[in-house]
Formats: sequence, structure tokens, C-alpha cells
Amino acid sequence: MKRLLALLLAPGLAGAATVSPWTLPAPLGSAQPQLSTAPGGDLLLSWIERREAGGHRLRFARSTGPAAWTPVRTIAEGDDWFVNWADVPALQALADGSLWAHTLVKNGDATYAYDVRLQVSRDGGAHWRALGAVHDDGTPTEHGFATLWPQSADTVGIAWLDGRNSAGAGAGHDEHAGHGGAMTLRAARFGADDRKSGDAQVDAMTCDCCQTDTAVGDRGVLLAYRDRAEGEIRDIQVTRYDGTAWSEPVRVHADQWSMPACPVNGPAIAARGPEAWVAWYTGAGDAPSVRIAHSVDGGARFGDMRQVAVGEAQQGRVDLAADAGGVWMSWLQEAGGAQSLWLARFSPGLDAEHFRVKVADVAGRGRGTGFPRMQLRDGQAWLAWTEVVDGQPRLRGARVRP
Repeated sequence: MKRLLALLLAPGLAGAATVSPWTLPAPLGSAQPQLSTAPGGDLLLSWIERREAGGHRLRFARSTGPAAWTPVRTIAEGDDWFVNWADVPALQALADGSLWAHTLVKNGDATYAYDVRLQVSRDGGAHWRALGAVHDDGTPTEHGFATLWPQSADTVGIAWLDGRNSAGAGAGHDEHAGHGGAMTLRAARFGADDRKSGDAQVDAMTCDCCQTDTAVGDRGVLLAYRDRAEGEIRDIQVTRYDGTAWSEPVRVHADQWSMPACPVNGPAIAARGPEAWVAWYTGAGDAPSVRIAHSVDGGARFGDMRQVAVGEAQQGRVDLAADAGGVWMSWLQEAGGAQSLWLARFSPGLDAEHFRVKVADVAGRGRGTGFPRMQLRDGQAWLAWTEVVDGQPRLRGARVRP
């Protein structure tokens, strides 16, 4: 009996979870998925397709049930897009019915010279209007890794990494090389009149090419990102927007990870009421690991981190979501030339692990599989990711029910 109890309480065996396939409407050749939740609970899936005649298009569909999808619609398309495994367009629905998306479009000859451009639809996605670049510096430098959030019923917020102060964009995230100048973090808002307001610099020096992420809690918008400090320390920070200004950033945990170039592995953040959680990858310590930390005061302070998985197999590429039952965290591993997608669920205080399950063996290796995405609906986790078979990308999905 004692041995049985020990097995049941062992990490990964604390509870059971059922993994079921989730059929996605994206055709073969699709990649770079993003998932978001619309008011009312529908899931929005967006992805990038390569056009037969050249160039790319950003498309989306709305999931209204486990096997129900609205018709696929095109958000935008072009011949001059910057398409990358790590920097992915986002899609956000607001309570007034509007849909907002961003795309990445080249703005110069250098490899990493591109803009973040915003699109809006006010008829459910049937028609879209291009609003142009969210930044107005006009420099042929890198702008990307944006995140969208619902600032209000009719106003969308957007934060992005902005390279206007960099010396050039000839190096970048695929080479794990830093730019000659400091990458900055900026944010702005766009309202019902499609006009920009509140354009502000949030941080004067950040990691060059790690994803940003946002969550809305009781105390405002929380923005998580990878900082860059003296000694090339690349730890995770969080700042809060209270409707007036961005707060002084707070370090989630003192990893003290000294990394001479960008690891291309940003954090994920979730919030519920006054609580917030951040998950991230770090190379600090004896081996790479994925970690999570909890805040009870809206991101003003974070408690001790919990190390979720450690070892050379850890790829990071985390995602995070929270509901009344706890917090859900996904991440990628690669060992022996094979990748796998994992999901764990913890109690809100992170003191207990409810379950840990391998969601899928992911076809493909290295960066081609990109960043898996996750959202919650009906007490389940819904995940979408890219796999690569015979050099051809395609999207796969799954739902996990505890």
C-alpha cells in the first residue's frame, strides 16, 4: 500500500489526463499558429500560409465547439512579409465585436528590417482594413515580437520590441547575435477611431528577439518579457499598466543567466483576479530548465520559482493559462532527435502538481516546429502546434481534459 501511494504521489502521476485530437482547419503547408480566446469563449486560431504564386497570407478561423469551425478567412497577404519561426502574428477579439491582428512586413534591405503593421475588422473578419505600422520612427530596423490585449471593450493594446536605436539590422535571432544598439520595448493603444494613443517606451534595453506576452488581471495589464542587463543578464521581467502609466519592471526570479546573445525563448504570463503566473526558459545553472513563479498581488512581487523540468532536452517555448482549478503550462522537449510537447497543471499556489502528460510526439526537429500555443475552454486545454514532415509544415491540435 505504501509503495502504491508513493507512485500515485510521484511527479507526473498525481492525476490523470485524457489527450484527444483536435482537427484544425488549416491546410497542408500552414505554420506559425496563434490561439486566442474571444469574449464568449470561442477560440480564434490564426496561421500563415505560403501562396502558390509567392508571398504569404495570414488566415484565421473561429472554433465554436470541439469539431465546429467557422469558414476560414484571410486577414492580409503580401509579397514582402517577414516570416519567421519565432516571430508570429497575433489575433485579438474585443467585446465590441472588432477583430485586430498584426503582421510583419519588410521595411528595408537588411534581413531583420521589418515593421509591425496592424489590421482591424469590424464585421467578424469578412473584411479587414490596414492601419499601417504601429510605430512611427521610420527606421529600417527590426520591430517585432508583438503581443495584443483587450485594453477595453473597444480599445486594443499592443506591445512590441523596437529596434529604432539599433545600429543596424544585419544580425538577428536566427544567428543568436545581438544588434549594435539596444533593443527597446514599446507599447501603444488603438481605439474605436483606429487612432493610436499612449505610445510609450516601456524599457530602454531588452533582449533582442524573445517573445513578449500579456495578461489582464484585476490590477491592470501585465507585460512579461526577457530583459537585458549589465553583464548580459537575460532574466524575465514584468511591468504593469494601470490605465495611466507602466510601472517600474519587476524581476520574476534572479536566474542571473548570463547569455551573450538572444536565446529566442520568451516568457508566458497568465492572470486571474489578483493572481498572476509567469513561465519561462533559462540556461542558468547546470542545465537548461523551464520554470514557473506565482504572484498574489498582481505582479508587484513574485514568490519562489518552481522548476518544472530540467535537462538538456528542455527547449522551452512555453505557454501558460489559468482557470479556477489552477494553472496550466506547456513546453517542448527534444531528446534523441525527437521532439515532444508536454503539459502540466498546478494548483494556483504551485504547491501541488495535478498532472503531467505528454501531449504529442512532434514531427520535426529544431526551430521548424516553432512555438506551440495553448488556451483554455470548458475546463480543458486546447493546443495547436507546427510539425514538419518531409520538409513540409502542417498544423496539429489536441485537447487535454483532466
